[in-house]
Amino acid sequence: MEQRVSFITLAVADVARSRAFYVDGLGWRPIFEAEGEVLMLPVADRLILSLWSVAGFTAEIGQAPASGVAPITLAHNLATEAEVDAVLTEAEALGAVVSPATRREWGGYSGYFADPDGFRWEIAVNPGDTGAFVLPPTR
Repeated sequence: MEQRVSFITLAVADVARSRAFYVDGLGWRPIFEAEGEVLMLPVADRLILSLWSVAGFTAEIGQAPASGVAPITLAHNLATEAEVDAVLTEAEALGAVVSPATRREWGGYSGYFADPDGFRWEIAVNPGDTGAFVLPPTR
């Protein structure tokens, strides 16, 4: 198997609410939509964030998603601390619950916000080769 991820699929309670947050609020552009069922957002080269209704998700995999805080974070890395703070401010203005950024023991700077379904996004500056690897090549 080739080492890559093509889709990250999250079960959401209300696809329209997720659309309002990601598309109308953050300005992301969908690649595919089926109203009330699924919203697909290209988030990197050959990587799509797929937001499925809980009903559609359950029908597809044959099991309802667990409730509570998901044991996963999604991360968005940036080049500067100012960019991290700006994204967290933008998310907070959209109603997201935000944990302010702080300097971390591992040498980075990061904070978190929760989307409308509670999925946690880490917004970070990650120093070193790993951080450089995930930044767009235009940086």
